[in-house]
Amino acid sequence: MRFFESFELALKNIWGSKMRTFLTMLGIIIGVTAVIVIVGLGNGMEKYMTDSFAEMGTNTLTVSIKGRGSSRSVSEKQMYALLDKYSEYFDQLSPTVSLSYTAKVGTESLDSTTTTGVSEAYFNMKGYTVSQGRGIQYVDVSGRKDVCVIGAYINQTYYNGNAVGQTIKVGAYKFTIIGVMSQEADDMEEGGTDDCIYIPYSVAARLSYTGTISSYVFTLRDEDQAETGKTLIENELYQIFNDDDAYTVTSMSELLDTMTSMINMVITILAAIAAISLVVGGIGIMNIMLVSVTERTREIGIRKALGAKERYIMQQFVIEAATTSALGGIFGILLGYVLSTVATVVITNLTSTALTVSPSANSILLAVGVSVGIGVIFGYLPAKKAARLNPIDALHYE
Repeated sequence: MRFFESFELALKNIWGSKMRTFLTMLGIIIGVTAVIVIVGLGNGMEKYMTDSFAEMGTNTLTVSIKGRGSSRSVSEKQMYALLDKYSEYFDQLSPTVSLSYTAKVGTESLDSTTTTGVSEAYFNMKGYTVSQGRGIQYVDVSGRKDVCVIGAYINQTYYNGNAVGQTIKVGAYKFTIIGVMSQEADDMEEGGTDDCIYIPYSVAARLSYTGTISSYVFTLRDEDQAETGKTLIENELYQIFNDDDAYTVTSMSELLDTMTSMINMVITILAAIAAISLVVGGIGIMNIMLVSVTERTREIGIRKALGAKERYIMQQFVIEAATTSALGGIFGILLGYVLSTVATVVITNLTSTALTVSPSANSILLAVGVSVGIGVIFGYLPAKKAARLNPIDALHYE
């Protein structure tokens, strides 16, 4: 018996018992659907993390100085000297100082607005642009001028789009607005990316409680040199402090790799748990095929009496089991895509997060391969039983 004849007969037998076949495939359908949705969720989370870190800059190193007791710190001059020393690795540097003061426009407090002291290079490092006025310049930093650049949200909400030249308070200190950032987020909101104030870091250091700068951001010329750049900075700082606990150097690309690895590990575990239902589905197929062998014992006896060889009988039942499992896999893939689309809409509406559940081609190929493989594996035992039936006993079976 040819393969295609066996396949055609398998489809005929499956179609003849539609409800039983569907119930048999249900475990496979659920398992494949679960695996596809979970893998799609993992892909979506990985892309979301990559995009989020890209906004922060995966080519950046963040240096936090904690010092050793109260005796030692690092000045910005030393950090700029480090930048010049390893200019083949580092591109730009900006000290950063975060202030906890509440900003005010007139009598209205901006409780969610962040105020950060930065250098003239910071906007270029982050890829920010100025839509009105100008950005912070070196003379603003060196002259410790009370000027600032504000986000698009503050400009639109409190100044009707005409903030340049006006003033804003940060705590008790008044700043002249010299520029407005271009809108960064798709939707401007309170506390978002566009609800911010940037001032010269020299001014921010003066206004801070400690009066010192404890955070620096480096950009790398080559993102692949993140580990080397991190080691160079750590070695230089160790020579100053002789204490590993006096500083931390964080690589955004390494942090992204770590987060991605953690997500992949969790998704793999969840997918493996979901795949258990595939094994359950395979057991269901084996059970039904054993019942089918019993029901078709007389048919098998007639075939063997007419000269059908054992391998043809086995081929018939293995193909039928594999076809049943493969059809379950196809239905599972279709259902997985539908649920992935639904999950994307639900996640976006509930969390306001642009996370897309996107199954990969590899997960689909794997799902089809596993489902067919399960059919073959769990269909082998019933097929072997059918092939070994004694034709005389089979013909007398009632």
